[in-house]
Amino acid sequence: MTERTRTPTRAAGDADSGITTTPNGPDPAAQAIIGSAAALTLMLTVVAALGVFNTVVLNTRDRRRDLGMLKSIGMTPRQVTAMMVTSMAVLGTAGSLLGIPLGIAGYDLVVPRMADAVDIALPSYMTDVWHPLALAGLALAGLVIGVLGALIPARRAARLTIAEVLHNE
Repeated sequence: MTERTRTPTRAAGDADSGITTTPNGPDPAAQAIIGSAAALTLMLTVVAALGVFNTVVLNTRDRRRDLGMLKSIGMTPRQVTAMMVTSMAVLGTAGSLLGIPLGIAGYDLVVPRMADAVDIALPSYMTDVWHPLALAGLALAGLVIGVLGALIPARRAARLTIAEVLHNE
């Protein structure tokens, strides 16, 4: 091999046997896994937000008569909105408290099997991902999704007049 065709890593390895010639860089498999997980997380967040929005819309439609009755005895639109948003915030919190442990169990079940199936060893930064701050952020995200999904239908229900509610029955 001529001096011209030797790569710098091979030349360094030939000069000193203590130098490793394996390039250290981002692992393509790890990058693919992280990218896929990020895309799936984003899609699941959108689906969860749409599911909450759908639940609130259906809940509001089912409770129209009750809301009309509450408004007829003096409940203000702001109170109706607060009541609807609070009920969905409780639902979002309950979903977080149930979903986080189930997600951790699913992760612990699926990820090692996926790594074994493709015969790769995952580094610790990809397997030790459950930190208290991240879990608190996930719980807060469930609450925020519940509240944001409830705002529009709750405001719409609060703007209805008593006559509109009772007329549509």
